[in-house]
Amino acid sequence: MVRLLKRFARCESPTDSKPAVDHFGRMVAEEWRTRGAKIEYLPQKREGNHLRITWPADRARWVGISARAGQILVLGHLDTVYSLGTIKKMPFRVRQGRAFGPGVFDMKGGLVIALFAVDALAHAGWRPRRQIVFLWTSDEETASKSSREVIEQEARRSAAVLVLEPAGGPRGQLKTRRKGTGTAELLITGRAAHAGLDPGAGVNAVHELALQAARLMRLNNPRRGITVNPTIAQGGTRSNVIPAEARLTIDLRAETVADMRRIERKLKMLRPILPGARVALEGGFSRPPLERRASAALFSQASKLAEQLGFSVGESLAGGGSDGNFTAALGVPTLDGLGAVGEGAHSPDEQVILSALPQRAALLAALLVTL
Repeated sequence: MVRLLKRFARCESPTDSKPAVDHFGRMVAEEWRTRGAKIEYLPQKREGNHLRITWPADRARWVGISARAGQILVLGHLDTVYSLGTIKKMPFRVRQGRAFGPGVFDMKGGLVIALFAVDALAHAGWRPRRQIVFLWTSDEETASKSSREVIEQEARRSAAVLVLEPAGGPRGQLKTRRKGTGTAELLITGRAAHAGLDPGAGVNAVHELALQAARLMRLNNPRRGITVNPTIAQGGTRSNVIPAEARLTIDLRAETVADMRRIERKLKMLRPILPGARVALEGGFSRPPLERRASAALFSQASKLAEQLGFSVGESLAGGGSDGNFTAALGVPTLDGLGAVGEGAHSPDEQVILSALPQRAALLAALLVTL
């Protein structure tokens, strides 16, 4: 597993480089081809191609697989947040039982786990009761704009969705809840004027921006898991000109669909505060929340299987979203955080705990044959 993780980490695949993601996708596809899986590339113009893998490839050869009960969908992504050349600055290395390198935790470790779960089943002669589809997408790190449709399409055919995003920290917690996430922009229009000769003739868009930011902060409710945070403020052209335009970027997060809808309504109701100012809102929530009711039964099963395998798994809430948010919103049972155990995602210290890799492969294998 470590040797394969090293190969995967060294093959850089930043979301914004289609050639790099496609090259990595071919490497992953070849690993699956040697295991007798059916490989389908889903071509994309700008993003990397998505990869759809069916295992077993031929349902007819596997007696006992139901054609009506729905498939099992295993979700993951090929892309990382690290720019080309990062591997030179943070090379793959193993130290004190951990592997370090770009993307090892989020989520090339998960891709390795999937391959070895299938190896374990093949070696033991265990056959899943359902067809398994592994969908590896190319743009999860940039909001899954090109892949959301195919994710939802596959989810509608599925009895359950297993997401190989990283576990919740070094204790290996599964993610039974995820916040809904999104980004909105408030576009503010004022009126320019000379800041010294006639400031009163202007409408200060930056002043309006500050007032709106204070208003937005009052929407926060940490107890309910609601966060509305202005994160980027832009406005003005010269120091002696009353700014006529400003722009405010807002990070949105909520734990429940009801709270997400409530925040969306309040954002749509925003009105100017200064006389003569105008405001317009763009964007909003892009991923609905993954609520626990979508994952509770699967978590219970995973927890029992882990005990049989000799270890335990807890559960956690993740503040960020994943593609599992989309599938849970469709009402399909979804369990997230089944990937690598480690910490430091998206950082120079990204790392995985090596002893947990075979445990996670065993847990995934057990889920695949018992669902």
